[in-house]
Amino acid sequence: MRRVAVVTGGARGIGAAVCAQLARDGYSVAVGYTAHEAQAQALVSALRAEGANALAVRADVRVREEVNALFATVRTHLGAPDTLVCCAGIAQQKLFQDITDADWDDMFDVNVKGVYRCIQAALPDMLRRRRGCIVTLSSMWGQVGASCESHYAASKAAIIALTQSLAKELGPSGIRVNCVTPGVIETDMTAPLGRGALDALAQDTPLSRNGTPDDVACAVAYLCSDAASFVTGHTLSVNGGFVIA
Repeated sequence: MRRVAVVTGGARGIGAAVCAQLARDGYSVAVGYTAHEAQAQALVSALRAEGANALAVRADVRVREEVNALFATVRTHLGAPDTLVCCAGIAQQKLFQDITDADWDDMFDVNVKGVYRCIQAALPDMLRRRRGCIVTLSSMWGQVGASCESHYAASKAAIIALTQSLAKELGPSGIRVNCVTPGVIETDMTAPLGRGALDALAQDTPLSRNGTPDDVACAVAYLCSDAASFVTGHTLSVNGGFVIA
């Protein structure tokens, strides 16, 4: 039976690489997106051209009704999902004293409550089957903190704790929950840092380079696979040694 994966934030960057890798591994893949419809549809077309079963579905993870509708659409067109990868997220650089209530609330609404809403929507099928895999995306800054990104780091730290808690709660039901913490990955999200800053970060990385979306996608695919069938509650760092915690 073909496994069914839902990937939020799947249109670009890490999410798109995860969709492509899971499709190569034989999953039917739902590409979740909010604003980047053209990129999501182009990705689905490319995956279908390679023989994959893929579908683009719009849903804002800040809106529970849209999240529920996403999973209903997936059940109708691909089947009940047994894999969820939560890639949707936002970032912002700002001095702590300049962060507004709106900044803080939006960061947590997407990065934390978005994950919470998606997992709640995915669980009924997983609990019924007593089988499932959930992978969350945090950040190395959620492990060690980040200057001028305190609200981002705090939201990503919350994801690690949520992952560990759910691994304990859902393990008896046959559901594994793990987390990936990327380091500096060259995507649209990190592009505003500028080439000079990115090159400096690469020099500070023991492996002497920044990561790619495929680096993260391979780690996610491992955690989703049967090769990781006895792995749960784990935080897998993909940061080239920048942070060793």
